[in-house]
Formats: sequence, C-alpha cells, structure tokens
Amino acid sequence: MRTTTLGSTGPAVSALGLGLMGMSDLYGPADRDESVATIHAALDAGVTLLDTGDFYGMGDNEMLLRDALRDRNRDDVVISVKFGGLRAPDGAWLGFDTRPAAVKNFAAYSLRRLGTDHIDVYRPSRLDPAVPIEETVGAIAELVQAGYVRHIGLSEVGADTLRRAAAVHAISDLQIEYSLLSRGIEAGILPTARELGIAVTAYGVLSRGLLSGHWRPDRELAAGDFRATSPRFQDGNLERNLALVDALRGIADEKGATVAQVAIAWVAAQGSDVVPLVGARTRERLAESLGADDLVLGDADLARIEQTVPAGAAAGNRYADYAYAHLDSER
Repeated sequence: MRTTTLGSTGPAVSALGLGLMGMSDLYGPADRDESVATIHAALDAGVTLLDTGDFYGMGDNEMLLRDALRDRNRDDVVISVKFGGLRAPDGAWLGFDTRPAAVKNFAAYSLRRLGTDHIDVYRPSRLDPAVPIEETVGAIAELVQAGYVRHIGLSEVGADTLRRAAAVHAISDLQIEYSLLSRGIEAGILPTARELGIAVTAYGVLSRGLLSGHWRPDRELAAGDFRATSPRFQDGNLERNLALVDALRGIADEKGATVAQVAIAWVAAQGSDVVPLVGARTRERLAESLGADDLVLGDADLARIEQTVPAGAAAGNRYADYAYAHLDSER
C-alpha cells in the first residue's frame, strides 16, 4: 500500500486508514472474532493507521484493538485515539470534557486499555465550549513531553480553532467527515489546514454506508444503529441520495470498480494530505475498500464524478439537529 505522512510534522502512515468505531458501537451488533480478523487483514495488507475512540463502546473498542495487536509489533502501527466524549451507562451522550485534568485522566485509561506505553495521535473528539482549545492542546503537549503521546490531532473543528491550536503546538492532522456527499470543509477548513501543514484524515468517506453501493431502501436497521435518526437515511432523503449512488454506479462500472471504491478513491484524489479512513467491519468489505488504493481517477474521471454528484447534492444534513451544538466545524 502507498504511504504518506500526516501533515508536515506527523507520522508516516498508510494512504488508507481503518476506522474501528463500528466494531463496537453505533452501527448495531458486530462479530468480535470477525472484527479482529478484519484488523489483522488490514495490517497484512499494509494498513498502518488504526483509529479508535475511548468512548466507542465505553472502552470496548480500545480493548478490541489491544487484543488484535497482541501478537503484532506495536511499532508497526499508528494508533489514533479520540477522547472527551461522555456517555451514560445506557450509551446516551452527555457532552464533552476536555479540561486539562480530564485530558490526562482519559489518556491514562486509554493507555491501560490499549496495553501500550504511548498513543501515536491523541485528539479531542469535539471542541468543548467550556474550555479554550489552547488549554486542551497545552495539556496534550505536556503528555507529548512526558512521552505518553507522540502527536496531537484535532477532530471536527473550524478554521479559527485550527489556527489557535497550531499556535500552541504542532498539529499533525484534522479528523473530519469528508466525502462526495459531505464537502463542507472545502471552502475554508481544508485551505486553512493546508496553509498550516495539517493533514486531513477523512472519516465517513462512504457517508455511513450510503455510498457503499450495498444500501437498500428497505433495509431494516438493528437496535442501536444511529442511522435510524440520521436525516440522510430518512424517507424522501434516502431515495434521493440513493439516486445519486445509482448515477455513480455507471462510472464505477466503466472503471471496472465498485461504487465504494470510486467514492473512496475520489477522497484520496483530493490530495496526498487527505487520508481516507474506511470503516469496514468485515474482511469482505475491507478487501473491497482497499481496492480503491489501486484505482486511478484521472482529470476526466474526476470531472465526470463532479458532474454526477456535485457539491451540495446530498439530501438531508449529516447529523440530527441536536448534534450540531458540538460541531465547531459547522460554525
């Protein structure tokens, strides 16, 4: 697999990363053995960037990753961890906490659950409106100085927050949703990141499955699958979004690829500083996603994709209204 670096100061990583959230949370039940096998298959294929969060399954996702890496060389992988999300015992969201003391507390628990002595990239999952970003980044910087963290990342923040954070400490990358159906970063956030030498690790590259090419309009969602409340999956919006997928399928067929591969390759084609995170939960879906690394999209292909799925074409917001209170990137 091709490799790149996370920004001007970050680590070397594979050109595609693996996001682990769905193996523990938010997309309904997952098979643990298959999840571990999928992580192993990703590593064997050359994937080195593994993304998790301490609140994914309330710590379960980190322990899953620990188990998957038990017989692997820790130095061969780059572990990215998001922190700060607060959950109730029933899984309900309670807000975010990025106070300096909380930062260090969260890191201590993550290190123990992961079974490692350092986290490669550590990032607050959202901006905490009660805590200046300078204080949060300053606390992570102290963890860097102590050797517990190697690099500092951010997630879902806007251009101004990026600048303020980078003034405190070098930022390796911004993790943010970016796909053919979610292109809000292109106007201001992406240019600012590039100006500052900050990479983008793009999650949601298949728009939560809409761009997978496998979604059916009559699909029944399992209990706990947050897409049941996602506007893009609601009646009316879903049909319009799947019509875009059908149009994209024509391009994929001509390229001898799948819709998912075209969607992932489109994100990767936006620049070497953009690293797509694929959220495959099975080896079958992983193999399909990794095929995007071999798919070359020329200027004519990109222009045709742009015409087929132009910016702003998606029907419905990417989150329900309540979630936007903590999305600094949307302000």
